[in-house]
This record gives sequence, structure tokens and C-alpha cells, in this order.
Amino acid sequence: MMRGKLWVRLAPFLSKRYVSSSSSPSCSAIQPWLFVGLGNPGEKYQSTRHNVGFDMIDAFADSQNISLTKNHFKALFGEGMVDGVPVLLAKPQTYINLSGESAGALAAYYKLPLHRVVVAYDDTDLPCGVLRLQPKGGYGRHNGLKSVIYHFRKNREFGRLRIGIGRPPGQMDPKAFVLQKFNKTGRERV
Repeated sequence: MMRGKLWVRLAPFLSKRYVSSSSSPSCSAIQPWLFVGLGNPGEKYQSTRHNVGFDMIDAFADSQNISLTKNHFKALFGEGMVDGVPVLLAKPQTYINLSGESAGALAAYYKLPLHRVVVAYDDTDLPCGVLRLQPKGGYGRHNGLKSVIYHFRKNREFGRLRIGIGRPPGQMDPKAFVLQKFNKTGRERV
């Protein structure tokens, strides 16, 4: 399952680049990082390609013993510490195309500069299992990310963890593809 494998691959990269404190030593309080995973709520969508953002948050939470039990700003939410740095984890429960409602409210409530936010989501432009961490960018064809940008007041200066799910085969409708569950090989790659 994704929970262990993804975090093992991701942890060294995030800890060097994103989780370790970039605050100056004179700052008394370290600002938290907000990690938002995009996906759809409900059993029907569990383990689908579109929910790999949720899976990443679950993997992160499990590896750091963080419980996602609170419902906070329309998201399953948890908070904890990673290497002495506070982290906030969120899985918006608004359905993926409205994820910005939750992400925007959380960033505003915690008064976070957007460079302290990382959004994890599925990406059909990357081969299955390939990860790309980028400090900013557009939304491509991802309507959930489009919603996040809109609710961040069209500011694109936040981190993105693109999780490759591959392209739909042949003439398959991309919407149907992202709502399918991974086959065994795809699940192992992710």
C-alpha cells in the first residue's frame, strides 16, 4: 500500500527542502508547514487515482504518528511536529474540485505565507509513481488545483507535490480514468 512506500521515498527530500526550518535563528516561533492532499471524500473514492493526495497525507500522518481526527475548515485535520518543526495536515472533504475552499481558509486562519504550503495531487502528465516537488506553478488541467489557486487569491507561490498516475489508455475518458482504482502494478509503483 502507498502509506509506507511513498513516505520512505518522500521524507528525505521534504526534510532537506521543505520541512527543515528556513526561519532565521532569531525567530522565537517557527511557522508551521501546511500539507494539503487533494482527493474526494467517501468510501466510493478510496484508493482511486484521484485520491493519491489523500494517500500521501495518510502516509505522512502514519509515519509521524499524527492523527487526522478533527474536522477543521471542511477538512480532516491533524497537527504534529517533524524534526522540531510544526506541521499541519489536511484532507479537504469538499470534493476535489472545491478543495480551495478548505485550503484557503486553513492558510488564512493560520496566517501562513504560501511558501509554507505544499499541495499534493494526482498528475496524469507524470508516469505512475513519479514524484515532482515544485515551489510554484499553474494548475495544468487539474480543477482541484485551480480551486486552490483561486482561494489563494490567484497566488501561485505555493509548493506542489505532483504524484504521477500515468495517462489513460487509448481513447479512455480522463475523468473515468482518475476515478478508477489502481491495478496491482500501479498501486505498487505509487
